[in-house]
Amino acid sequence: MASTELIAAAKMAKRMTTDVFDLQVARLLDAALFDLGCAGVEGVEDDPLVDQARITYFLLNFGEPDEYDRLKKSYDEQKAQLSMRTGYTDWGDS
Repeated sequence: MASTELIAAAKMAKRMTTDVFDLQVARLLDAALFDLGCAGVEGVEDDPLVDQARITYFLLNFGEPDEYDRLKKSYDEQKAQLSMRTGYTDWGDS
């Protein structure tokens, strides 16, 4: 499950002050990690770049964001960049 610190950072990015949605926030942050894993990004929890991508994923998928297209483009770009970086993927020997 997402760390307390990451949940707090995601809530701050959304300007949330309530704890009512913490479980949903945590699940979206975990879903982001799974989605990044599907793109080959592995073993990088507690990494600032991965954490930022997870927060962007949360902002994109929580409620009905006003800037959906911008957030979707931003998350897709972050995921693509991470999936091409050395140290963030383990595709094995090709």
